[in-house]
Amino acid sequence: MTNQITINLDINGKTHALAVEPRVTLLDALREHLELTGTKKGCDQGQCGACTVHVDGRRVLSCLTLAVQAEGRSVTTIEGLSAPGADLHPVQSAFLEHDAFQCGYCTPGQIMSAVACIREGHAGSDEEIREYMSGNLCRCGAYPHIVEAVREAAKVMS
Repeated sequence: MTNQITINLDINGKTHALAVEPRVTLLDALREHLELTGTKKGCDQGQCGACTVHVDGRRVLSCLTLAVQAEGRSVTTIEGLSAPGADLHPVQSAFLEHDAFQCGYCTPGQIMSAVACIREGHAGSDEEIREYMSGNLCRCGAYPHIVEAVREAAKVMS
């Protein structure tokens, strides 16, 4: 018999009531319960960054965060980065403009980390961008284009 609890999560500005086991990660709540599949499951060990989302404006690895830890907090996923029907977020536009992806699997996590990197004030140089984006892995090796995109978006967002 499963031991479920009911939690209320504020995801992309909407409140969702979910019945989950206490050990369900935020990543699994997003993907399996809310069908928000933009956040990717990569390593499921907090090493690749594919699952990066924002909780109260700070980037977190959703595979290492329990869903219950997000209750009462504001969660933003890649789907909520810009409003439906609105223009793309400046980071999303810069990723497209600079071809900062190949297979695209890591792209949602890269974008969420890039937004936080810029907001945190860590986009002053290519070296700083690389350092603060180092928790997000790209198996295709699109790093030079990612750095260019972050640099460009930082100019637009400042």
